[in-house]
Amino acid sequence: MKKMKGALLLTVYSGLVFAAVGEEASGWRAAEPGWKFEWPRDHAVHPDFKTEWWYFTGNVRATDGRRFGYQVTFFRQGVRAPGERAGAKSRFVVDDVKFGHFTITDVGAKQFHFSQQILRGAFGEAGFGDLKNEPPAVWLGDWALTLEKDGAMLLRASDGARSLDLRLESAKPWALHGNAGLSTKADVPGHASQYYSGTRMRSRGILKNGGDAITVEGESWFDHEWATNQLAPGQAGWDWFSVQLDDGTELMIYRLRRKDGSVDGASSGSFVAKDGSVRHLRLDQLRLTPVKFWESAKTRAKYPIGWHVEVPSLSLVLDVTTPVETQELAVAPVAYWEGMIEVRGTRAGHAVNGHGYLELTGYAGAVTGLSAPE
Repeated sequence: MKKMKGALLLTVYSGLVFAAVGEEASGWRAAEPGWKFEWPRDHAVHPDFKTEWWYFTGNVRATDGRRFGYQVTFFRQGVRAPGERAGAKSRFVVDDVKFGHFTITDVGAKQFHFSQQILRGAFGEAGFGDLKNEPPAVWLGDWALTLEKDGAMLLRASDGARSLDLRLESAKPWALHGNAGLSTKADVPGHASQYYSGTRMRSRGILKNGGDAITVEGESWFDHEWATNQLAPGQAGWDWFSVQLDDGTELMIYRLRRKDGSVDGASSGSFVAKDGSVRHLRLDQLRLTPVKFWESAKTRAKYPIGWHVEVPSLSLVLDVTTPVETQELAVAPVAYWEGMIEVRGTRAGHAVNGHGYLELTGYAGAVTGLSAPE
């Protein structure tokens, strides 16, 4: 759900300069219909596109019942378009900037920890490799995503006091969102991404929380998107839901909000059946009502952290809550809420429960670097 294009933006942060491409996105490839997805190839980097992310969230549990949530995200933001890369002799001239976010939610302690890394990769300290071989598919300092020969993914991140080492195995085929993997992000041309997910990934490994090494297992959600665009003019942010239900199905929804308070017609979702088949959901098939809000003492943003969700065509009704309200990442130059959620409801008259993650952006001001000029 993080989309890039638009006016020249220079944000100086931690000594690094991020440059967004001009309005025409000159030299960058646009997401268009007809992409032929192949794996493991498409787990790897797509350097012809302006921006890309590998996005992991999960709900895991220790053997003693303690519950934790996590997020590990690797972002790539292009600096030089493909046609501009020849001729550079200095290692300090890089094609992209690499950054990432890592969070741990400790449900029992009601604590939320987050950290950010931003690296140029001029000396090989961050980069993108072939998933089938070393170096890892994505690495950012000591954070890394690697693909095993059997298709499993190894995920590692650390902030010093906390770390996460997980092995993830997909229990379903990769799910293509939108129109055969082309996910439209606005009701105007040119705003789309190539988007697929691992909607139910069995996860097991070690979480270190303040020196305590804990064996955990549970379920993760993996999103991979690449694009050359951003929020369209008039769009303010989005509300994104990923839900894993105990009947073996999954639900993804993204709700794009406009600055006038309305919901953009490009908002949509996907329902993944138990057999892995994907059903696209249009906005008119979704009913989303915020029912509870939390106000950040740090940013004064008011986030809708509780929701009532209805999908009449699926006879699905869900109430979304969170076990920890304070799951805001205030990472300059942006701030957003992203955290673990619990869901309870009914499907076709039968009780259904589940868990997942909720992302809320644009409530603490403009989504820096992703907002189109008016």
